[in-house]
Amino acid sequence: MDCRKPRRSDQVETVDIAISKMTAIYLPLRATTLVAAILFGLAGFDAPAMAQSVVVLVNGEPITSLDIEQRGKLTMLTTHKQASRQELIDELIDEKVKIKEAKRFGVDPTSSDIDQSYAGMAQRMRISSEQLTKTLEAQGIRPETLKSRIKADMVWGSLVRGRYKESLQIGEKDVAAAVREKGEEKLEVEAHEYKMRPVVLIVPRGSPLSAYEQRKKEAESLRERVQSCDEANNYFKSIANAAIRDLVVKTSADIPETLRGVLDNTAVGRMTPPEITKQGVEMVALCARNKTTIDTPKKKEMRDKMFVEKYEAKSKSYLQEVRRGAMIEYR
Repeated sequence: MDCRKPRRSDQVETVDIAISKMTAIYLPLRATTLVAAILFGLAGFDAPAMAQSVVVLVNGEPITSLDIEQRGKLTMLTTHKQASRQELIDELIDEKVKIKEAKRFGVDPTSSDIDQSYAGMAQRMRISSEQLTKTLEAQGIRPETLKSRIKADMVWGSLVRGRYKESLQIGEKDVAAAVREKGEEKLEVEAHEYKMRPVVLIVPRGSPLSAYEQRKKEAESLRERVQSCDEANNYFKSIANAAIRDLVVKTSADIPETLRGVLDNTAVGRMTPPEITKQGVEMVALCARNKTTIDTPKKKEMRDKMFVEKYEAKSKSYLQEVRRGAMIEYR
C-alpha cells in the first residue's frame, strides 16, 4: 500500500497501436494531437538533463527525477499543457503497476513489438522511425520515454480486454436502444457490403508530374473499357508496371463517407475514377455491392462509443484496485 497518499490523476490514457498487428484491438490515442505536436515541435526544451535521483519506488522499481523530467517534456509536447510534478509521478506509477500486473498474466511484449508500434506511429506521421527519433531528441526527449508509454498502454489494453472480454461486449439491443434514445433512427440508412479489387498503375518516386498525368490518361482509357472484375484482372495483369490486388471485402461502416459515395455511384463491374497517390495512379474495381444487416455507420459509431465508455470505466476501477495492492514508497 502507499506509504504516502499522493494526489491521483483520474485519467487513464490509451494508445492507438493497431498498427502492431497484435491480437488485441486497442483504443486510439489522440493521434492527431500527438502527430501535430511532434511534427511541429515546441521550443524551450534545450535545458540539460537533471541529475538522476530516485524519487519513488514502485514494487521495488525506481522512478527517477530524470524520468519525471522526461515525462514532463513529452506531456507538454503532446498536450501543450504543463502537468504538475505529482501528476507526472502518478502517471509513471500507473505505468509501473500496469506493466507488473500484465506480466502476472503473461502479457509481456518484446522489444521488437514495442519498436514495431513506435515505427507504426512514425508511419502515421509519414516519417521514418529514425526521423521520429531525431524529432524527439531535438526537443530533449529520449525515444525510450515515448516507448515506455507505448508499452504500458499496449499491455494494459490487452490485459483489460482479455480479463473483462465478456463484460465489455455491446449487445445489438443495447445499440439499437441507444440509437432510439438519441432519436437517430432516421439516420439508420441501409448498409452495403462491398467487394473490391484495388488497382494501381505504378509511377516511380521522383517522376515528374507529366508521368503521373500520362498514367492517369491511361487509367481513364482502361476504365472506359473494363466491364467486370474478371476483365480488370486480365487487363491489369498484362500491363507493364501495373498491379491488381486481391479481393477486399468491406461494409459501409468500415469505409469513410466520401469513399462510400464514390462506390455507391459506381456501377458493379466498373471502376472508380483514377486518383493520384504516392504509389502512382490508383482505382478500385467494384466487383459486388450487396445490402447487409451488419452495422450501419451510425450504429457502428454508437457501438464504438459505448465500448469506449465501458472500457474506460473498467480500466479505471481495475487500475485503482491494482494500485491499492502496490508497494509505493516515496524517498
